[in-house]
Amino acid sequence: MTNSALWIPAFDELSDPAVVVRLAVEAEEAGWHGFFLWDRLGWPAPVRRAADPWVTLTAVAAATERLRLGPMVTPLARRRPAKVARETVTLDHLSGGRLTLGVGLGSDTYGRELARTGEQTDARVRAAMLDEALDVLATAWSGEPVHHAGTHYTVDGLRFLPTPVQPRIPVWGAGYPGSTGPLRRASRLDGYFPIDLDHPDQLAELVATLSDLRGTATGPYDVAVALPPGTDPSGYLAAGATWWMPDLDPGTLSVDLVRGILRDGPVVSR
Repeated sequence: MTNSALWIPAFDELSDPAVVVRLAVEAEEAGWHGFFLWDRLGWPAPVRRAADPWVTLTAVAAATERLRLGPMVTPLARRRPAKVARETVTLDHLSGGRLTLGVGLGSDTYGRELARTGEQTDARVRAAMLDEALDVLATAWSGEPVHHAGTHYTVDGLRFLPTPVQPRIPVWGAGYPGSTGPLRRASRLDGYFPIDLDHPDQLAELVATLSDLRGTATGPYDVAVALPPGTDPSGYLAAGATWWMPDLDPGTLSVDLVRGILRDGPVVSR
């Protein structure tokens, strides 16, 4: 089945959460399946304004009924896993079990948001922090007490109740196609979000590698692709993508552009 989602940088015209909520409602009415927001502190010029994605997603969850939603992706290493545990479960309950959590390393490439806020800039350290945070989240979502004394985080016997509405909140791991670490991490999660794909054949190779890495693992698994507006997604869907979303340029972003895309409607399932 093909699922289609809007993937929105909440910048400038879309930094107003009320505007984003209206677009989410329109997307649901138009038959879209998902609504995801970038998790960035900002973006280089000409972008000037940015909204918090988590607060905005809370409003989206309250105003919609069917859209799958979430941050895509959150750089988990710059967030405290105990706080994320509370936030994700609360958002999952508010949405009636519609949260998908996208996670990744984050990057200083656009705007140096890590260096300028005193966050960890070493990608290997952030990778270790991400893996450790995912371990904390998995235990927290189970409802069992979290006893974690790691290199980067400590959670001493806290129990995070209630548990999520979903049996498990789906987690998608993001990464660039040439990076083996993120691909291996994603194989242990519920989905993969490759960034900056060049060709469907590239995705087919990644999907084959994921299949090998997952071995006998069972259960649903998603592969999401973001493509420039106007790109025919059929080759990527044939290569194994289960979600498609338009990749919007923050520098040319506008409400009218997003509204035009959502009114064109989602990809028809094949």
